[in-house]
Amino acid sequence: MKIKNIQHALSQQYAEREEVIEGLMVAMIARQHALLIGPPGTGKSALVSDLTKRITGANYFQWLLTRFSTPEELFGPVSLKELEHGVYKRNTAGKLPTAHTSFLDEIFKANSAILNALLTLINERIFYNDGAPAQVPLMSLIGSSNEYPEEGEGLEALFDRFLLRFEVNYIGEDQSFVSMLKGSSPAPADMNIEELFQLQFFSDTVVIPDEVFDALSKIRRELMDEGIHPSDRRFKQTLSVIRAKAVLGGRDKANLEDLMILKNSLWEKPEQREKVMKIVRNYAQDAVKTRIQEIEAETADIMKNLNQSSNSTDVAVESTKKLKSLVNEMKKLQKDNPNRLEIESTIATVQSTLSGIASQVLGV
Repeated sequence: MKIKNIQHALSQQYAEREEVIEGLMVAMIARQHALLIGPPGTGKSALVSDLTKRITGANYFQWLLTRFSTPEELFGPVSLKELEHGVYKRNTAGKLPTAHTSFLDEIFKANSAILNALLTLINERIFYNDGAPAQVPLMSLIGSSNEYPEEGEGLEALFDRFLLRFEVNYIGEDQSFVSMLKGSSPAPADMNIEELFQLQFFSDTVVIPDEVFDALSKIRRELMDEGIHPSDRRFKQTLSVIRAKAVLGGRDKANLEDLMILKNSLWEKPEQREKVMKIVRNYAQDAVKTRIQEIEAETADIMKNLNQSSNSTDVAVESTKKLKSLVNEMKKLQKDNPNRLEIESTIATVQSTLSGIASQVLGV
């Protein structure tokens, strides 16, 4: 998919930003909004700008807010021609109400003159011009800030509008830091807005199985036990990012691992992030897939030990017992999960390893 090419290109260009890049891709497919929180100089605006430039045909609006920003800067100036006829109407051409995607830097600097119109536009995709509601084409608004809003500033509703929230910190690994310093030419990957519309359509058709709904219910219960209470509306909205995550993975059906993105959605305060991450991770793991991976790793370790022992008969017999036990476990797993075709492949691999031991060491 072209969107995967864009994701790969940006991940190569921006070190240690893979999770954020994936999140922004998911937000665009899901038609949701994302928030980037981090200190100055972490490449937030550059990343968003590079991403949006790769969506050809999409109207893009970017602005840096200050405490002195005026509604005209975001929504357009009042039309003097209309005003002569007693009509207070803004000329919105090239401004936020005409954008498909938007980036508002230092979004929590929005003052009361801007806030109400911004909330309605973000949440309902409606802009009131001269009192008349007009639908706007906005798919995703990406906000950024150097810090979280403080309590009592009246920004709780704005903060809540962002379904996905990511912390963007300075590069940690030395190798990644050197790669950033050297720089790299961005790969020529893009897509047009019609192709994005198509992905959004596919996203709406993604099937969410009952096991995912059950996991969401359990996540909600555990969060409540920890005193964390995402709204019912927020949980409902998370279905869109779960579906979008599946589309980005090239699937028409969601799985438990798609839930992992919700660690960026279900916390209300920064200090809750770690608890939310732990709870979500517990339910976002595919138990069958995890056990298959563990058995494959165990099989590799058994063969490694056998080779290091110079294929001694005693070690070979012990290895055979362990591998037979793993085969029996896999067959039981297959019986309990008849639709998981990958189990058969793993059984075949372990059995092939067994045959190899028998022929090479035991002479059977």
